[in-house]
Amino acid sequence: MKFVKISILFILISAFSSAIAFSQDTGGIKGKVRTTRGNAISGVTITARQNGEDVKSVASDGGGKFVLENLKTGIYNIVFTKNGYSSGLKYDVEVRKGKVGDLGDRLILTVDQGTQVIIKGSVFSEDGRSVSGAEVKIERISENGSAKKIGSIYTNVSGEFTFRQPESAAKFRVTASAKGASASKEVEVSSAAIYRLAITLKVSSER
Repeated sequence: MKFVKISILFILISAFSSAIAFSQDTGGIKGKVRTTRGNAISGVTITARQNGEDVKSVASDGGGKFVLENLKTGIYNIVFTKNGYSSGLKYDVEVRKGKVGDLGDRLILTVDQGTQVIIKGSVFSEDGRSVSGAEVKIERISENGSAKKIGSIYTNVSGEFTFRQPESAAKFRVTASAKGASASKEVEVSSAAIYRLAITLKVSSER
C-alpha cells in the first residue's frame, strides 16, 4: 500500500515538474497598436505565425494594448488585422524563454481606402482653367435638410481636392470659394467608393 502511495506521489511530482519545465520554455510579446495619428486601435487581431501556420491570436484592448503569451521560443511573423484597416506584418520577431518581448507603442495600421467614401473633385474657372488655393468646404446634409460642416481644405496647384469619410450612406454639399466667387454641388453616396465632381467658379484665371 505504501509502495502504491509513493508511486502516485512520484508521478504527481514528475507531472508538476514537467509543467514547470514546459512553462519555462515559453515566452511572449506585447505592444500597442495605433493609427497614423497616434490614436489607439481596439479590437485588432494580433496573430503569431510560424512556418506559414497561425499559432496563437489575441485582440488588442480599448487602449490598443495586447499581450500574446505562452508561445514556444523561436522566430515568428506577427500579423495585425482589423476590418477597416490595411493589414500589418512584423517579420522575424524572436520569442525568448521566460521573457515577454516589448514591440513598443508604434505599431501603426493605416485606414483601408477600400472601406472609405472618397470624394475627389476639381475647381475650374469659366474658361476651363484650374483654380488653385480655392477653399473647399464639405457639409453633411441630414434628412431634415439641415447641414453640418465636417471639414474644409484648399485645392492644390492643379485645382484638385480630396475628402475621406467612413463608409455610410449620406448626402454631402461641397462648396468652393475663391476671389469672391463661390459655387456648390451636392453628392449622394451609398457605399465605399470614389465619387468625383467638378465645380466651376465665375472667376478670371491668371495667365
